[in-house]
Amino acid sequence: MSVVPVGAVPLSGILLALGGSVVFSVNDVAIKFLSGAYPLHQVVLVRAVIGLIFLVLLIAATGGNWRQLRTRRPRTHLLRVVIVVTSNASYFLGLAALPLADAVAMAFVAPVFITLLSIVMLKEKVGPHRWAAVAAGLIGTFVMMRPGQGAIQPAAILILISAACYALSQLLARGMRETESAIALSFYIQVGFLVTSSAMGLWAGDGHMAGSGDASLAFLLRAWVWPPMQDWPAFLATGLAVAVGSLMIAQAYRTLEAAVVAPFEYAAIPMAILWGVVVFGTFPDPQGLLGMVLIVGAGLYTLWREAVRGRMR
Repeated sequence: MSVVPVGAVPLSGILLALGGSVVFSVNDVAIKFLSGAYPLHQVVLVRAVIGLIFLVLLIAATGGNWRQLRTRRPRTHLLRVVIVVTSNASYFLGLAALPLADAVAMAFVAPVFITLLSIVMLKEKVGPHRWAAVAAGLIGTFVMMRPGQGAIQPAAILILISAACYALSQLLARGMRETESAIALSFYIQVGFLVTSSAMGLWAGDGHMAGSGDASLAFLLRAWVWPPMQDWPAFLATGLAVAVGSLMIAQAYRTLEAAVVAPFEYAAIPMAILWGVVVFGTFPDPQGLLGMVLIVGAGLYTLWREAVRGRMR
């Protein structure tokens, strides 16, 4: 499948990127909600099981074409699984210790990394206008890390690690678009989550390393507990959200240039602010809002420049 030129962007690709971002916001709020009572590996294991069940039912409901799961790139899938698992783990550990909107906004330095990595991996050309957008996005991220208010929080560093890994995983997905289906890209990621979370649960699930006062470490190391009925909707929400959202985002990156898809993912930031207010009673402070404006502005400016370049071509 060839990439559609920027000047002729199909509406379906844009809607997939927007819809995937909104769906992923449900996953974020569910994870944030569960991070106070459950270990990360338990949440991820339940989420992976739900996600795999959804994908299997989706394949069966759409004609049972199991050949979609065949792959000619097993090593690349394995590499992408490792990168995505690292991205998710670092993001959720940071999310446990940061306000929802701040964590989501900082994670959106990922399009900056996508632009930088696309130069090396995909040989895409980046002009001075896009470099200016990259600089603005990095400044916005620096503002949100609040270096003038004492030491930078380790949770903020975790979010940046997650963003870099996320960018790399999406560019790998683009490189696999000729041979791999969106279903396969999502399926093997869920299998990776299932294996790694099971292994982590066997090692730390008894809680023998629990007791840390740090929110991120507590989320990583606390003991497994059986969820009461009122928490199962949150587990179900995170499982379905990650399955549906990853399919939508993967398909968007398979069909459009990385620099076109990435800015539309910023829809997650206003959704995070909304969830933060409604669910957690938090709202970004002025410094956080300034950082968000810089990050979002950088992404939207990149999109505008791509549209101009497309019309010129």
